[in-house]
Amino acid sequence: MSVSQLSQTVEEQPFFNVIQDRRSVRSYDPNVKISQEEMNEILQQAALAPSGANLQPWRFLVIDSQELKQKLYPIAFNQQQVIEASAVIAVLGDLEGYKLAEKIYGMAVDAGYMPAETAKSFVERYQGLFASMPPETVLQKVSIDGGLVSMQLMLVARAKGYDTVPMGGFDQAKFSEAFDIPERYAPIMLIAIGKAANPGHPTLRLPVEDIAYFNEMPKE
Repeated sequence: MSVSQLSQTVEEQPFFNVIQDRRSVRSYDPNVKISQEEMNEILQQAALAPSGANLQPWRFLVIDSQELKQKLYPIAFNQQQVIEASAVIAVLGDLEGYKLAEKIYGMAVDAGYMPAETAKSFVERYQGLFASMPPETVLQKVSIDGGLVSMQLMLVARAKGYDTVPMGGFDQAKFSEAFDIPERYAPIMLIAIGKAANPGHPTLRLPVEDIAYFNEMPKE
């Protein structure tokens, strides 16, 4: 893509338009299919999201087989978007993601972003820290990172002209059993993605004075 083409693309999709145009869409055109190549592009951009110690503990199971979407349908409490969307992306938190610290920091060394000794100290620190944490604390941390990557994924999808809806409403235990998810991966949410058949309903947000405070919280 040339610089002029890239500039045109950016002008067509200003960042604030992407934010304002994103809607939770529950009705999809079942004839629209996102290719595996384009899905990988979306996930690669989503994975630029921040994470604790840059450990990137998110994992994605892309369910785009119609047969498997039918299998997921009752597990997701019969939400129609599971059937109609091009795919449903299961966002999983890797409870043992810290074991990839050596690879992650090794990549930073190879790219010239940090000295090898610094990388080694980071690996030792974070592997020791996470290995000693209670499981519920690790789950909390990977869930936070999973939320960050999920929001970024939905914005990337909108920038590419697709629609999404996050779904927390599903039976996590049945999902893990039905899709043979190893215990090290915690289901965080499902995200339906595709082309809207009907636009998402506009919604309102509380005014900023109701949600933001400067320097101190109100007494009541």
